[in-house]
Amino acid sequence: MVMDPTSTIGIAIAIVVGLILFLYFIPIGLWFSALVSGVQISLTQLFLMRFRKVPPGVIVRAMIEAHKAGLEGIKRDELEAHFLAGGHVENVVHALVSAEKANIPLTFKMATAIDLAGRDVLQAVRMSVNPKVLDTPPVSAVAKDGIQLICRARVTVRANIKQLVGGAGEETVLARVGEGIVSSIGSSHSHKLVLENPDSISKVVLQKGLDAGTAFEILSIDIADIDIGKNIGAYLQMDQAQADKNIAQARAEERRAMAVALEQEMKAKAQEMTAKVIEAEAQIPLAIAEAFKSGNLGIMDYMKYKNIMADTAMRDSISKDTPTNKEPK
Repeated sequence: MVMDPTSTIGIAIAIVVGLILFLYFIPIGLWFSALVSGVQISLTQLFLMRFRKVPPGVIVRAMIEAHKAGLEGIKRDELEAHFLAGGHVENVVHALVSAEKANIPLTFKMATAIDLAGRDVLQAVRMSVNPKVLDTPPVSAVAKDGIQLICRARVTVRANIKQLVGGAGEETVLARVGEGIVSSIGSSHSHKLVLENPDSISKVVLQKGLDAGTAFEILSIDIADIDIGKNIGAYLQMDQAQADKNIAQARAEERRAMAVALEQEMKAKAQEMTAKVIEAEAQIPLAIAEAFKSGNLGIMDYMKYKNIMADTAMRDSISKDTPTNKEPK
């Protein structure tokens, strides 16, 4: 019986596709690699991992690495659970191996918790072995003598594995160090003392325990640079003097306004008195006429009054024409 070439090609393709699907769902290569590495895992579990949406290659390689490093407490179910929870299985295993070699106490449960918390657990282990240096931004502070100092510091920190979950990050450490620098400089009586002994800042800041509640342990704080800024005390005194001047001017203006108001009031009273005098003088002719009618004033008395008035007017005229009152030519 002669087979059709087309049918032969179709059967071959079907066999190849079937073989690929078989090796995909049943990764014999991974099973053999695990077997020769001393890791016990069945083909059934490798087959079921495909249906659980877990890549068998990641789990098998992690188990092989853990077994070769002597980490016997790690189980397949725990690795699968961590992967399904969104964790990085390979990163966790790398961190556990590095911690084991560096004699850092790190359990699988703690490593997975750190990883799920969003932190790089492998980087944390490396930072525990090789501390990291953090550079603070320029911190401005003013000593008691009014001189501003601009300080930059380098903070050497080491990761605190126990505080990585829930501990504050690098920003908090830098903020606390900056606060300590401001407090230390502000308590100094003179900026010269700070320039002479910059290590005094480091000692004061370290004694405050700034790493409490953070994911790091502060090993040292080194002052990298100190620059002299502005004379803030002088600026404050100038501003205070200007403010005092403005207050004094305002008070003087208030007193001047009160004096002007008093002067105007006195002028008004004088005008009122003058008006009363004029009014009273206007009543004199009427009184004289009434005296004539009633017989209380005679003609001779009236003539004496007129003479006195004329004499008074003459004297006023003479006093106005005296040389002391004349303007020099």
